[in-house]
Amino acid sequence: MPTQQGIEDMSISRRLPASYGLAQYRHLIRQRTLLLCILAALLVLMGMVSLCVGSSALGLQEVFAALFEQSTVSSVIIWKLRLPRIVMAFLAGWGLALGGTVSQAILQNPLASPFTLGVASGAGFGAVIGIVFSNGLSREIVAASAFGFALLTSLLIYGVARLKSTTSETLILAGVAIMFLFSSLTSFVQYTATIEEVHEMVFWFFGSLSKVGWAEISIACLMIIPPIPLVMARAWDLNLLMTGDESASALGVNVSTIRTGGIFLTALMTAGVICFTGVIGFIGLVAPHIARMLIGSDHRFLIPASGFVGAILVVGADTLSRTIWPPQVIPIGIMTSFLGGPFFFYLLMKKARKYC
Repeated sequence: MPTQQGIEDMSISRRLPASYGLAQYRHLIRQRTLLLCILAALLVLMGMVSLCVGSSALGLQEVFAALFEQSTVSSVIIWKLRLPRIVMAFLAGWGLALGGTVSQAILQNPLASPFTLGVASGAGFGAVIGIVFSNGLSREIVAASAFGFALLTSLLIYGVARLKSTTSETLILAGVAIMFLFSSLTSFVQYTATIEEVHEMVFWFFGSLSKVGWAEISIACLMIIPPIPLVMARAWDLNLLMTGDESASALGVNVSTIRTGGIFLTALMTAGVICFTGVIGFIGLVAPHIARMLIGSDHRFLIPASGFVGAILVVGADTLSRTIWPPQVIPIGIMTSFLGGPFFFYLLMKKARKYC
């Protein structure tokens, strides 16, 4: 059985030219580390800009003062309105982007995302059921129902993944089948609902951070943050999995365990986001590809880079949604779709040209 160091050396040798020396490899590592630091600094800068702008513009000095005071109008704006949105945007970006990175690795498909597994459709059906039973008045019931059905969907996919000799193609087809099943059930519930209930359903599917508070953030943290170190610990296995199941198995990777574990963690992070925010599309698809263009395919760096890029995109989209058409706040799902739609089309065209 190859040692961990041997696996790492073989993985590096597959991805680097024969003439690539140790000094060049260390220089590459330093470059990627520096890029991660730049992405982290850019995220902090984006967060500060988001705290300052809005219907009530605040200066940087006012923002810093409001962070340490509790009795001013500015402090209410920061602590009750803007800061919860920014923190949830950060968590949503990390969760969806990391879920997309893991999905693309375990499914070996560059167009995969957390939504490919049908988790979003399951959560959407749970949300509309919660809206009907609570008459759209209880956010807790809607969120709990959305999370419950997202978890049910993940268990269905997990059960399929546990089947013997399950391939990535089987998982994708199972996800598509579940997605269409829950989408049809959602359409049926919408058809029989009242006008007020349909309005709440449509607003939920648009995606929004306006109803997120510190209580929701604390629950989301429990579902999004713990999977991050677990995924990072398997970065080398994900690198090898991208070379194919047979190659990864030959190098000592338990493909079935990595695939089923990745599916569960992806579903958990995705559910932790969309049960509180609604559907925020394309981040799980776009962020990993942007990070891969910037930093390469090594998951030791791709995983944190995807998280930073996803957080930057969601925080930036939320900032635009609050400032582009004041005093209206455009749902964040619409803003991310404006970004993700053209980029998804670009990926399809690039893939089509590859096989022409």
